[in-house]
Amino acid sequence: MAIVIIGAGIIGTSTAYYLSQSETPPTNIHLIESSPELFASASGYAAGFLARDWFSAASTPLGRLSFDLHKKLAEKHNGYKNWGYSPSTATSLAETNLEHGEVDWMGEGTSRAKAAKRIAENDDTRPLWLAQRHGQPDIIDKGDGTAQVDPYELCQFLMSECRAQGVKVHQPAKATRVTRNPSGTLSRIHILSTETLEEFEIPCTRLVLAAGAWTREVFMNLFPSSKLRMPISSLAGHSLLLRSKHWPPPTPDAFPQPVPDHTRVRGNDIQNKTQSPPPCHALFTSENLSSSTSSYSPELFARLPSGHIYIAGLNGNYPLPALPTERQIDPSAIATLKATSERLLGKGEFEVEREALCWRPITNRGTPIVGPVKKGKEAEEEGVWVAAGHGPWGISLSLGTGMVVSEMVEGRDVSVDISGLQL
Repeated sequence: MAIVIIGAGIIGTSTAYYLSQSETPPTNIHLIESSPELFASASGYAAGFLARDWFSAASTPLGRLSFDLHKKLAEKHNGYKNWGYSPSTATSLAETNLEHGEVDWMGEGTSRAKAAKRIAENDDTRPLWLAQRHGQPDIIDKGDGTAQVDPYELCQFLMSECRAQGVKVHQPAKATRVTRNPSGTLSRIHILSTETLEEFEIPCTRLVLAAGAWTREVFMNLFPSSKLRMPISSLAGHSLLLRSKHWPPPTPDAFPQPVPDHTRVRGNDIQNKTQSPPPCHALFTSENLSSSTSSYSPELFARLPSGHIYIAGLNGNYPLPALPTERQIDPSAIATLKATSERLLGKGEFEVEREALCWRPITNRGTPIVGPVKKGKEAEEEGVWVAAGHGPWGISLSLGTGMVVSEMVEGRDVSVDISGLQL
């Protein structure tokens, strides 16, 4: 079995990671990435917020699996220190009352906090970086079902593990066409190195399309005669990475230290004990745009141990470039985010360390597409799977998606029911 994954973002890399941990020889796994810079779009520039049950019914089993896998991976590989995994207290400071439940918050341009299934009892917990003039935020989740990571660092870890196992990475490169056997099964895929312009082919009996916002274009290029139109489009979003004067990063000795697997305390055996990382905060709010009567829903996420605060929520239909590195940041969008940061953190109370723009893959139905490429009950393209369209939940759903796609590709039973996420 030769498996080719097109797209080395967090979904593709997670899939390669779990494949490399299973039955397939890692040297038979190939990642194809067209961008000259790894994780140059949403995989590296997203918020990194994780939730366990903020999803529609179709996505909930995958959401719960993925949240648990994030925690398990962090416990095994010191995720707090290596990619900032930490429980996160989710809070709401919205100007209008949020009705919670199964809603299309993204299509409405409102807060993703509307997707939360419950509100926790309030306490005195509030972000240290939130300006004092703001009241006490409502608590959505105290960190039992919400967490935070630095997505770029998580992607780097997964890629490093894949390479160490022997997964082959072709980058920058572009898949140009597929070859099938007389029986119709996949046999090979043709690759063009966009750096050397060398064209070569590699074995390919299983193909996974995980190119994020570019998945539809990849499918059309590889299968031009297909009648299927991949229902994936893109939504662009700007963001800032801030550092607050009132929330400095912790000192190195504040890192949680692993407790030995077998420790004796006063004659009692304590096994598999670990210290929990310190909590951070997510803040969901709303704000009117000064240039119009419309509003948008800023989202702020504190990250440990870096001490960064990430702000986003201002989305728009900016044209999708051929490569994510060809992005052109809109100064007016950045100005709006800076003004929001001043309102929430205080003028002169923070520094901007990064301005960014990325594209997220979305679907009209609001849930990702995870499964074989088929039209109705019949396979449209035998041996081809798609894993894209995760919208703002790509990081949160990444590990679960990678696991179930690896299971499908290898013909194993999937860990959770994803029947509602297929084409």
